[in-house]
Amino acid sequence: MKIKEIILNTSNTVAFLPIRVGVGVVMTAHGAQKLFGWFGGYGLQGTGQFFAENLGLKPGVLMAAMAGGTEFIGGLLLIIGLLTRVSGVALAGTMAVAIVTAHSSAFFASNGGMEYPLTLLLASVTLAIGGGGAFSVDRKLAEAEE
Repeated sequence: MKIKEIILNTSNTVAFLPIRVGVGVVMTAHGAQKLFGWFGGYGLQGTGQFFAENLGLKPGVLMAAMAGGTEFIGGLLLIIGLLTRVSGVALAGTMAVAIVTAHSSAFFASNGGMEYPLTLLLASVTLAIGGGGAFSVDRKLAEAEE
């Protein structure tokens, strides 16, 4: 099996559609907070300063750009269902770093814990395994290859 087939191959189920679009919207919004300061975020400089000073992720602006870029672009790709598996892996990795660096002291989100990023990580892993499903660009590209 070619790498292109592995990346694009997906079932025709609609089961992945709600999670793909929902996680895509959430991740795009979180990335926009980090990169552009939208939706009450701090933008790249503010997020970079927080990453460096509070999380030990240095250089902070670069780390914030990488996290925000992965969330923003990965989220947009999930929404349309393009490169769903690749985006799922990238977003799962970003959430793993968030859990380890910022949310490891507690479980529940109400205590600043890992509950929410863990849920996003697991949803991203699910999409990495299952692909985009029906109504995804991946599915259309896979059909065109057949």
